[in-house]
Amino acid sequence: MRLGLAVYGTVFSMGLNPASPRAPITPFQVLERAQELGLAGIELPVRMVRPEDLSAIAHAAHERQLFLSMAFDGFAADRLRPALELAASLGAESVRTVVGGARLGGDRRPLAGGQWQPFLRSALAGLQEAAHVAEQVGVDLAVENHQDLASEELLWLCETINSPHFGITLDTGSVLATAEEPLDFTTRVARYVKNVHIKDYRLYLTEEGYRLIRCPIGQGVVDFPALFAILAAQSPNITMSIEIGALEARHVRIFADDYWPDYPPRSAAQLAKQLRFVLAHAQTLGEWRTPFELGAEPETIIAYEERQLLSSVAYLQMLLKNNTSFL
Repeated sequence: MRLGLAVYGTVFSMGLNPASPRAPITPFQVLERAQELGLAGIELPVRMVRPEDLSAIAHAAHERQLFLSMAFDGFAADRLRPALELAASLGAESVRTVVGGARLGGDRRPLAGGQWQPFLRSALAGLQEAAHVAEQVGVDLAVENHQDLASEELLWLCETINSPHFGITLDTGSVLATAEEPLDFTTRVARYVKNVHIKDYRLYLTEEGYRLIRCPIGQGVVDFPALFAILAAQSPNITMSIEIGALEARHVRIFADDYWPDYPPRSAAQLAKQLRFVLAHAQTLGEWRTPFELGAEPETIIAYEERQLLSSVAYLQMLLKNNTSFL
């Protein structure tokens, strides 16, 4: 497993949040930052890459011996084709995409009333066609669990499409948004994982469920030694990128009456295990809002992101160094 840097975990300090006073970071600066941190690669949004920079970015990554992954969204094949072709031109290994359909926090109410299953069938049709393109250009297409798709639905997509170039971008924190325990989720999907977003969360109980609060990797609820052991056994050569959670908390309303109707059936044992996990780790007291949510000055928000990134890198590098079986 190779450890890299994704830009979405530090959007304020990288100038990608509209409220940030900084100029947007460039692909070359992301490569430099990853190298400074001693990382093995980067994940770039497709929208950050200009066609005239392709050969220069590819050369810069090759010169630094850093892997490249690309981030995109959607499931329409006509949109994914250019992204996959661009990734191939860069020598990138994978394109992560997002199906969507749900609000962040696993909220499927926008497609309530019988719309969710037709939406999934449309996604399947588009991804099947896009997987053929991925095979042609030699790049993996990897759908993320972006607080939308549950493990059952990701498995259904992978098993139905059945392509060596189609799989999953596992977001290790977002599994909590579909009311699943991180190690259970990872065990289910591990054989199809192509790419990983390394994310951790703290949990805060609410009357409707729980909030997901960003934190440095290793300081939240995810058991990374156990999770990496699962992935190392099933998908040992995958790329992983640090992507600390968003600056805004995500509210997972599992106790709301209308949360569940469009989810795959879950057994009482599954739900009980998840609730035990939440209750064992959740906090009820203390300030859960980030400096961004509290309206802090930009310099404070930037310093907050930087501290969390450095802490995350140090933890993960120590973990990988002490567990050579993960490499």
